[in-house]
This record gives sequence, C-alpha cells and structure tokens, in this order.
Amino acid sequence: MTEYARACKLLFIWEFHRFKRFLPMIVVIQIALAFGIVYGLAFLIPHIDPTTALYLATGAPTITLLVMGMTIVPQEVSQGKLTGRFEYLNALPLPRLATLATDVTFWLLAQIPGTVLALAVAAIRFHFALHISWTIVPIVLLVAFSGASVGYGLAMLLQPQVAQQLTNFISIGILLFSPLNFPLSRLPGWLQAVHRVLPIEYMGELVRWSLTARFGGSIGLAFAVVGAWCVAGLGTSYALAVRRR
Repeated sequence: MTEYARACKLLFIWEFHRFKRFLPMIVVIQIALAFGIVYGLAFLIPHIDPTTALYLATGAPTITLLVMGMTIVPQEVSQGKLTGRFEYLNALPLPRLATLATDVTFWLLAQIPGTVLALAVAAIRFHFALHISWTIVPIVLLVAFSGASVGYGLAMLLQPQVAQQLTNFISIGILLFSPLNFPLSRLPGWLQAVHRVLPIEYMGELVRWSLTARFGGSIGLAFAVVGAWCVAGLGTSYALAVRRR
C-alpha cells in the first residue's frame, strides 16, 4: 500500500507539472461546463417547478463526474498511446492501476471548484436549500471511479482514434438521454429498461440523496449496482493493463 501511495503521489506531481500552465484554463472550463448544465439548460424549460429544479441542480455534478470518467480519462489514455507516454509509463515499475487512480484524482480536484459553484448557483437560481451529507465524499469517489474505470477499459481495449470517437458519442448520450436532469419516467419504455441495468440513473440518485437527503428508490440497490459496475470496470481495466505488460 505504501508503494502504491508513493507511485500515485509521484504520478500526481508529474501530472501537475504537465498541466500547470493550462490548469487555470482547465478549471475555468470545468466551471463553465457545470454552470452551463445548471443555468444554461434552464433556458430550455419555460416553467421550472421544484422537481425540475432538483434534477437540474443535482444532475450537474453527476454529469461532470461522468464526462470526466467517460471522456477525459480515456482520451488522456488514447493521447498517451499516440505520443508514447502511455508505453513509457507502462514500462516503469508502477502498480497496474496507479495511472488510473492518478488521472481520476487530478481531474476530480480540477472540477471541484466548478461543481461547488454550480451547486451554489443552483441553490440561488432555483430557491431551494441543500442538505449536504458526509456521504457526498464516498459517493463522489464511487461515481468517479465507476465511470473512469469503464472509460479506461474502453481506451485500453480500442484503438485511440476509435476510443476518442466512441467516448465523445457516449458523453452526448449521457447528456441528452440519461435520467440525470429529468426523471426516468420521461424516457421511452425500452430506454427505461436499459437504464435499469446501467449505473447512470443510480449514480444520479446517490448524488441527489447525498446533496438533498431525497431518494426515490432503494438506496441499497443503487449502491449495489454502481458498486458492481465499479468492481467490474476496475477488474477489466486491471486485466487489460496486465495483458499489455
């Protein structure tokens, strides 16, 4: 565990030095993304009732976490494959998933300011109070690593050009066709059935519960589904990382 922590620390320092010139711009982009999801999407809805406000406000953090995991992390891996950085790290005596843990931690910290600002703006814009629970920390980590492990696995399995196109497509699907900014009941029946297997709806429910103490289903089921996807994603990513070595 000490070796793993040391490897992650050194990789994090390396990541910081790679992006330090662009870090302010990265933070601003993350702020704009979270702000746009909360405030910009509200322009599409002429009359915002309390339920809609709740979904818009709490859906934004979940979407930014999934965009990070399903787009930024796999695209970093794909770019690393094209530039040789990934092969270089792969040749070092590092724990198999240290790069994944470092990438998720780095980008998670970069998007925290945007997420906090988006929640503050949502509370002011839609006139409701947040009831933030201590569970927000483990839930955010669970959601972040679940999405990132799936994205990392796709990037490891596919060619870089294919992985980049696919993850962009997935991000659009998450934004437009996932029950994060609206209730599941608004989707067609077949798509509702798909989302009962995918972890996205359950991720939104967990984040919403940790921020507002409101939950529409079974919290045990939500944790079980998201946890199962996280374990499966990490296991697949580990197996692919080992195979590449």
